[in-house]
Amino acid sequence: METRQQIRHYCQQFRMNGIQSELDELIKDAEDRNSGYLEFTVKVLQAEVTHRERNDLSNLLRVAKLPPSCVLTLYDHGVDNGLTKSRMNQLKELNWLDQVYTVILMGPSGTGKTYRAAGLCAEAVNKGYKAYFRTMDELITMLKMKEITRTAKGDYKGLCKADLIVIDDIMLFPVEKATAVTLFNFINQLYEKTSFIITTNKKPAEWAKMSGDEVLATALLDRLLYRCEITNLSGKSYRIQNRKTIFSD
Repeated sequence: METRQQIRHYCQQFRMNGIQSELDELIKDAEDRNSGYLEFTVKVLQAEVTHRERNDLSNLLRVAKLPPSCVLTLYDHGVDNGLTKSRMNQLKELNWLDQVYTVILMGPSGTGKTYRAAGLCAEAVNKGYKAYFRTMDELITMLKMKEITRTAKGDYKGLCKADLIVIDDIMLFPVEKATAVTLFNFINQLYEKTSFIITTNKKPAEWAKMSGDEVLATALLDRLLYRCEITNLSGKSYRIQNRKTIFSD
C-alpha cells in the first residue's frame, strides 16, 4: 500500500479528518522547507487541532439556534435607545457571564433587544461558552415535549449544561398557570449556575398579569433579579424608521 494511502487509511480509522484533508499540502510544505521530524509532527497535529476547533465552533453555533443576523460589529450605535456603545462593549467582554449574572433587556418593540441578545450569545459561543438562543415559545414547547420526543429531551439536556441561555420575548403573550409553573421550575433549577439574557417588552410588575399568578411571578423574578443588570431601552422602532420599500424613487 502506498505510504500516503496508508496514512489516509489510519487517519480515517482514527477519525483524524484534519490531517487527512491537508496531508498533501503538509508534506509539500515540509519538503519545500526541509522541515525536521519534530517540526513536521507539530504541523500535522496543529492541522488536526484547528480542524476540530472549527468543527466544535460550527456545532456550537448550530445548536445555539441564533437568528440569521446578529453580528454586533454591524450594529448601528448611532441609534440612541438607552444603551451606550461603551456599556455594550462592557457586556461583550462577558465578565458578567463568568460571574453568573443575568442581563434583562427591556423596552418596546424595535429597540434592539433581540439583536443585542443574539449578538451577545454569538460572542459567548465564539469564545467557547455553551450558549443557546430560544424564544419563550420555543423554550416552553421544548419543556412540554422533553418527556415525549428525543429531540426535545436532547435539547433539554443541552440547556441544563449551558453557560448562557437567552430567552427572547418572555411574557410577550399571556400564559397559562401551568406553563408559568413549567418556566419557573426550569429557571429555578438553573439560575445559580447559568447566566440568562432576558428580552421583554413588559415591565416586571406586568409579569404577574401575564402569568395570572402574582406569587409565581414574584418567585420567578426573585430568581432572575438575584444577580442581574436591567437595561431599559427606549425610542422608536428601528425597523419602522428604516422601513424598506420596493420602489426606487
